[in-house]
Amino acid sequence: MSKNEENVIEVRDLYFSYSKTPFLKDINFTVNKGEIFGFLGPSGAGKSTLQKVLTGLCTNYQGTAKILGTDSKKHGKEFYEKIGVDFEFPSLFEKLTARENLDYFTSLYSGEKRNVDELLKEVGLYEHADKKVAAFSKGMKSRLNFIKSLVHNPDILFLDEPTSGLDPNNAKIMKEMILKEREKGRTIIITTHNMQDATELCDRVVFIVDGQMKALDTPHNFIMKRGAARVNYSYMENGKEQVNTSVLSEISSDKLLRKLVAENRIMSIHSTEPTLSDIFMDMTGAQLD
Repeated sequence: MSKNEENVIEVRDLYFSYSKTPFLKDINFTVNKGEIFGFLGPSGAGKSTLQKVLTGLCTNYQGTAKILGTDSKKHGKEFYEKIGVDFEFPSLFEKLTARENLDYFTSLYSGEKRNVDELLKEVGLYEHADKKVAAFSKGMKSRLNFIKSLVHNPDILFLDEPTSGLDPNNAKIMKEMILKEREKGRTIIITTHNMQDATELCDRVVFIVDGQMKALDTPHNFIMKRGAARVNYSYMENGKEQVNTSVLSEISSDKLLRKLVAENRIMSIHSTEPTLSDIFMDMTGAQLD
């Protein structure tokens, strides 16, 4: 097995319950080093609970949940030097400034540290570094919470709804930073019900509904397998606009389209394909919220 194919997470026959009713069951997957792996599903599906199992917060599970070669329930304090966690709801000291928060959390770790000022600049918070977090907006807290998970250079990042509450510009910055962390060889687990984020960021995704895995593949493969891309085109016929559709893989045999192109009568043409959200609902029957 090459370095890039090294499994840093291995989950086998995982079962977890808060009560007598199973909450997670028959969970099986592996995550490779340097991979962005997504847990996708609606609220209450079990995504965050699965993340808590992997980060050692829920240890009374059955089956195997190995992270960096050791079962999650057997990890010691040194394990938390190797992982970074960004929960959906920020865990910050609101009476401290942004810089004071980062300095404090940095002091908890013994290994190599990231430059706090550089992290603040990357997420557009440098000019607010000395403001108390209590005065921050939800989006500012989200960005600060994200870089808090990076201060100690973890090997694995666990991100829960990383773009939640962010405007489009800051969501773009966040996603660019996540991809940069992947380029550095970091393994990243993303928990989300945002299918656009999953499509843009994840190397592979697993659909989770009612505590069970429904499907696992790359976003590209899901899209290609579940619905052929189509080409929609419009043209004028007898003074009225007409619309026709062809399957992309069979476009060369569309005689009408070839005729219209030769006569320069195409008014508009564009391709369409199912989104990951469409496929999720088609495969699972579950509605994303």
